[in-house]
Amino acid sequence: MDFTGKTAIVTGGSRGIGRAICLELARGGANIVLCCAGDPAAAETTRAACEAAGGRALATRCDVADAAQVKALVDTAMQEFGRVDILVNNAGITRDSLLLTMKEADFDSVISTNLKGTFLCMKAVTRQMVKQRYGRIVNLSSVVGLRGNAGQVNYAASKAGVVGMTKSLAKELAGRNVTVNAVAPGFINTDMTAAIPEAAKSAALASIPAGRLGSAEEVSKAVAFLASDSAAYITGQVLAVDGGMAM
Repeated sequence: MDFTGKTAIVTGGSRGIGRAICLELARGGANIVLCCAGDPAAAETTRAACEAAGGRALATRCDVADAAQVKALVDTAMQEFGRVDILVNNAGITRDSLLLTMKEADFDSVISTNLKGTFLCMKAVTRQMVKQRYGRIVNLSSVVGLRGNAGQVNYAASKAGVVGMTKSLAKELAGRNVTVNAVAPGFINTDMTAAIPEAAKSAALASIPAGRLGSAEEVSKAVAFLASDSAAYITGQVLAVDGGMAM
């Protein structure tokens, strides 16, 4: 897919799925502005890899739950590249616990980053995309947002909310040549899933018809498709990349 001349903002782009998305878009020629809330060394490694893959790239720190920082992120992209064509809302956190023991602060922090952060980033780029009459917004939801999961009430709520926002904004922007879609990864082999206890991992694998974990690269290709001109007539959709887990 050809992204030559296009600029993409990817939140949570320093590692895992976010890193794979940055590299996939960079290989297509996109300018990449990636951000993360911490680990600047990982962000710099991803930035360098993007440039080696063929795209220009910037790495910056941004807490997506902070409106001022999100505005600064978009301003940086505009100042450096003059436009924002693609937004990938990938930044997300987990604070897992059963509801009976879940702390209110852990509920609030997950909702703030995963749901409010997606809202703030979409709001920050929408005016520019409408003005240029072109845009691709791809939000990362989750299989958990589609089917729920014990111990993840906060995460499931945030990712289900992302689906609702995706469909609503898609209806608002469809007439302006701006598409808004979501990708819902299943059980993907990342640092986050590597920390899951083996018993829980085995139980999850048993529920995947494909019989294996997915890869970050498989998710990134789905994101790249929805961000491409090939998906110009697709909006308001949720593409599950989960090996059949949510069927």
